[in-house]
Amino acid sequence: MSDVTIYTTRFCPYCVRAKHLLDSKDVAYREIPVDRDAGQRQHMMKKSGRRTVPQIWIGEKHIGGCDELYGLERADKLDKLLKQQKS
Repeated sequence: MSDVTIYTTRFCPYCVRAKHLLDSKDVAYREIPVDRDAGQRQHMMKKSGRRTVPQIWIGEKHIGGCDELYGLERADKLDKLLKQQKS
């Protein structure tokens, strides 16, 4: 199982951007689509406290959405966080 989990919907441009960044870093992730699964959406909302997608976790750490993921990248913190999960 991957250490990165991302809750998504099919037509969400922010989901596409977040997955593109992870893909560009060759990061494996577990994608959980919530657009056709009300139970998964409820689980995501309970777990994150948010209704929007994407919602991203690296290990047990809730990153937030696409903006937060790219913020970590801009601050040169994303690679370090990803590396911590591999060790």
